Amino acid sequence: MIARRGVCLVLAAPSGAGKSSLSRAMLEAEPGLALSVSATTRPPRPGEQEGVHYFFKSPEEFAAMEAAGGFLETAEYLGRRYGTPRAPVEAALAAGRDVLFDIDCQGHALLRAALPGDVVGVFLLPPSMAELERRLRARGQDSESEIARRLAVGRAEIARAGEFDHVVVNAVFEETVATLRAILAAARTATARLTGLPAALAALG
Repeated sequence: MIARRGVCLVLAAPSGAGKSSLSRAMLEAEPGLALSVSATTRPPRPGEQEGVHYFFKSPEEFAAMEAAGGFLETAEYLGRRYGTPRAPVEAALAAGRDVLFDIDCQGHALLRAALPGDVVGVFLLPPSMAELERRLRARGQDSESEIARRLAVGRAEIARAGEFDHVVVNAVFEETVATLRAILAAARTATARLTGLPAALAALG
């Protein structure tokens, strides 16, 4: 094995495009890939564990971390703050471990600015807007107004797909997983990431 720097693999998609299912499949298929754990100011829900699902912070603790540069990116949703802690991600990259991020387009842009050269962004497209709406309705969880809101937000996110390194249409789940694994494999073997390449070449004589 040639020593290398880790990869930040970002998956972004409109709601209903299958991002959560694909993230789970990638974590199961790639033992060397770990999900980034975010910090949040919302209270834990039943069954959630500190450091596994989130790092739970008070608003004051979160603000102090942010002021000290402790986050790679932050966002606010429904009055709660969310952020990606800097230290564990940088430690993983330095150790050659890969980190999976399930974040939105804004988070992707902030993460890329914070870690230039370490981020591989993949935007997941639905086969069509009609199929996206069908998937949202099939979940049976949202009202008509919420479905309309998610579709409107989805269109705005799709308009930013060109900001990503790769765009993948999630039509056939197994094929999408295979494509994502190929993207990760290519990122892992990129010459720029192989910190141990000079030593490996020297050893070959």
